[in-house]
Amino acid sequence: MSKQDSSFAIRRLHSLLGVIPLGVFLIQHLLVNHTATRSEEAFNAASEFMGNLPFVLFLEIFIIYIPILFHGIYGIYIAFTAKYNVGHYSTYRNWMFLLQRISGVIAFIFIAIHVYQTRVQVFFGEEVNFDMVHQIVTNPAWLVFYIIGIIATVYHFANGLWSFMVTWGFTQSDKSQRVMSYVTGVVFVVVSFIGIQAILAFI
Repeated sequence: MSKQDSSFAIRRLHSLLGVIPLGVFLIQHLLVNHTATRSEEAFNAASEFMGNLPFVLFLEIFIIYIPILFHGIYGIYIAFTAKYNVGHYSTYRNWMFLLQRISGVIAFIFIAIHVYQTRVQVFFGEEVNFDMVHQIVTNPAWLVFYIIGIIATVYHFANGLWSFMVTWGFTQSDKSQRVMSYVTGVVFVVVSFIGIQAILAFI
């Protein structure tokens, strides 16, 4: 396999992991958090259920953390080596390309901190429950950080979904790509609303 073919294969894998499993996990995670809008008890029950799944540590390591590390680290490499054309060709898609890279860096930092504040703390005897998240986001600075992080992560997923459809050959025509732009725009708005509504429920 040539260097060019190898690079293309890695980019396809990077794109795939951004949707499956990471995109699926993102939506599932936000939906679990959204149970906080019903009640503290509802969130604690949902969190306990997820935490007690069979082989949960194995699932987290191989389905979430390893894909996140690969997708994040390779994504940062792309972000800092990509050639941007916004200054010369200020088209909608060029701006989306730039924002995809910026949102990816923000999302990677946000996820790393979020994992430390929640999952890593479990190993130090903390319990992932409503009070844990409440203690974090009642600090206005952390609340703003979480809102920015959620929006950046959801945007990165939604726009990455558009790229995934192109990279994997599902949308090749201009019309199909334009339609997909509208679809992913709706995904961004809906999932962002769910995420922000969820985080505000912890205040």
